[in-house]
Amino acid sequence: MSIISDINTYLQQGKAPKVKALVFQAIEEGYGPREILEKGLLAGMNIIGVKFKNNEVFVPEVLIAARAMNTGLEVLKPHLVKIGVEDKGTAVIGTVKGDLHDIGKNLVKMMLEGKGLKVIDLGVDVPAEKFVEAARENDASIICCSALLTTTMTEIKTVVDAVNVSDIRSKVKIMIGGAPVTQSYCDSIGADKYTPDATSAAEAALAFCTAS
Repeated sequence: MSIISDINTYLQQGKAPKVKALVFQAIEEGYGPREILEKGLLAGMNIIGVKFKNNEVFVPEVLIAARAMNTGLEVLKPHLVKIGVEDKGTAVIGTVKGDLHDIGKNLVKMMLEGKGLKVIDLGVDVPAEKFVEAARENDASIICCSALLTTTMTEIKTVVDAVNVSDIRSKVKIMIGGAPVTQSYCDSIGADKYTPDATSAAEAALAFCTAS
């Protein structure tokens, strides 16, 4: 097996120190930073995403795989900057105002990063204006809103309304998700995309970024 395959495999196993050492080794042996990123780190995280979607792995496995990916990325980033590899797009993500749940949001963030997107994480209890400001400041292509309660789900509409009256509406897509959220709710408030899980969200986000 090649060192790139080893990076991919150890990332899926969540072995962060091994991934870090192998990324260093791959650079020393002359592998290109783009190849290490795409065929090693991102490919491994994509496999974890598919397994998660199919209930073959669960939240803990995703968390340790993402940690391993980020450990490898820390080593790789200076080399990627040097050759001019840019993020594939920028997404702003947060849990809406009044809602303090973050596990789902964090999973989506990891999956987005696993697709090569830059993610601005606003945290929890985020007011609508903050989503708009962050998207504007970071030239984001996507705003991702999460709500885990039926009582806070209405805040997603507040975010959509705030984006609709802003100067950035033509530049961003609004993606929504969370336990009580449905496709019909997405349609009723005029959001651009509903996805039922983190892997689907990442796939949709990448599609939006590559289309724009």
